[in-house]
Amino acid sequence: MKYIIIGAVAGGASTAARLRRLDEHAEIIIFERGAYISYANCGLPYYIGNVITERNKLFVQTAAAFNTRFNIDVRVRTEVISIDAEHKTITATNLETGETYREVYDKLVLSPGAEPLRPPIPGINNEGIFTLRNVTDTDTIKKFVTTTKAKKAIVVGAGFIGLEMAENFHHLGMDVSVVEMGNQILAPVDYPIAAIVQQHMRSKGIYLHLNTAVTGFSKENDILKVTLKNGNQLEADIVILSIGVRPDTKLAVSANLTLGPANGIWVNEFMQTSNKDIYAVGDAIEFTNPITQQSMITYLAGPANKQGRICANNIVLGNKQSYKGAINNAIVKVFDMTVGTAGTAAKHLAAANIPYVVSTTHNGSHAGYYPNAKQMSIQIAFSPADGRLYSAQIAGYEGVDKRLDILAGIIKNNGTIEDLMEFEHAYAPPYSSAKDPVNMAGFVADNIMQKRLSVFYWNETTNIPPTALLIDVRRPDEFEKGNIQHAINIPVDELRNRLNEIPTNTPIYIYCEAGLRGYLAHRILKQNGFNEVFNLSGGYYLWQSCTAEQQLLDM
Repeated sequence: MKYIIIGAVAGGASTAARLRRLDEHAEIIIFERGAYISYANCGLPYYIGNVITERNKLFVQTAAAFNTRFNIDVRVRTEVISIDAEHKTITATNLETGETYREVYDKLVLSPGAEPLRPPIPGINNEGIFTLRNVTDTDTIKKFVTTTKAKKAIVVGAGFIGLEMAENFHHLGMDVSVVEMGNQILAPVDYPIAAIVQQHMRSKGIYLHLNTAVTGFSKENDILKVTLKNGNQLEADIVILSIGVRPDTKLAVSANLTLGPANGIWVNEFMQTSNKDIYAVGDAIEFTNPITQQSMITYLAGPANKQGRICANNIVLGNKQSYKGAINNAIVKVFDMTVGTAGTAAKHLAAANIPYVVSTTHNGSHAGYYPNAKQMSIQIAFSPADGRLYSAQIAGYEGVDKRLDILAGIIKNNGTIEDLMEFEHAYAPPYSSAKDPVNMAGFVADNIMQKRLSVFYWNETTNIPPTALLIDVRRPDEFEKGNIQHAINIPVDELRNRLNEIPTNTPIYIYCEAGLRGYLAHRILKQNGFNEVFNLSGGYYLWQSCTAEQQLLDM
């Protein structure tokens, strides 16, 4: 058998290696138009920022090492320009010599990846404006920063790579601005979690320009001028475009393969395209979202590697292993904070007309009596009917990755709130509490499902009826430092003795700093004849972060 793989890095290289492990005698050829077969794509911003100081650390495998280990013919700097699916041939061009030739195949695997968006904005081709997608881009950016001694950077786009670039430019001592067309950073997460991270970024000196787009670039005296839709003009020595990518489907189109509704290469559950002898993996394919059942594309290395293994299994062993899709479990370091998401955000559930409930909790990364415990905020979305967990988002400082992976595992396996409550974790004071933050998220959600707790949200405080009572149940010193307008202060520990101050025939809205004391107050009131009682999900901390960011947006 002769297998040809177009595109290496995550999906293609993992497919090739698995093919060899399953079939020692097959002829396997990888075509890669870039100069490198397998590198740490996600590490590129950290090399630019001198966090990773050795360039060689970026390379997982060289072409020569891959050939030696797996006996695979690796042809870098060679671009496949067309596919003749009827005759099972590809046409390739050696980018070093210009030679063009054909190869036949028995089975073909497409792993072309995605290409960065570079819209036709006036002046976008000025020197000093870059996209970051591969090692060559990285080398070019690093050389430019070093030779020009750049002091001001603008990152256009506040996705995962954009935030990593902002942090790494800041690490190099630059003044950094981030421009984002949406009203928040990190589009895959919901606004409240994004707001917490935005507050952290501002505290580090990053300038955020949200809800606006770049309308033009110009250059004067080696200084880039970046004009924004809101009328502002920014100056920079270097600009990074991180406004997204799109699947590279040119070869698929040339082979008359079916594209899906998300404009990616359509594949079935076995990673097989509309042509039985052509399979596809990685950033260019689309598949069914296991939560929304809508077609989706994911641009993550983890799913690409898993797809490669499944693809190879099905090519060699027959179509026996199904790919169950991805829930987009992703995480990013933002200075001292870590933010991660898994599953389908609440705003995307709403867009898909899927009923859901949101709950936000704040807990320590480990036992509070053990030194240096740090708060983490967990937002989950779940089905009000059966408690199925749809998504989890976390912002915190320590232990975020551990909790996110736990929650992602539950989401991936169609787990429920009950699974969160019963999750058995490894507990010792330096690592967790007897009730882990995952358990606590489950307990609160269960209280909501069982109607032992009714919640309202940060963006509903302005809609509280004028006849209702808003009670802050924190300590007086906390209340004096800041509170929600029109609130009265009755600390939870005084509540039982002051029930006569609260009318029984009016809705009562409660809040505390994080939600726990509000819940306790909620239970006291409900069991003393007060019927309409609501507790602020996420507490004053979340409300303050969100409203502070909202005020900046409205300026």
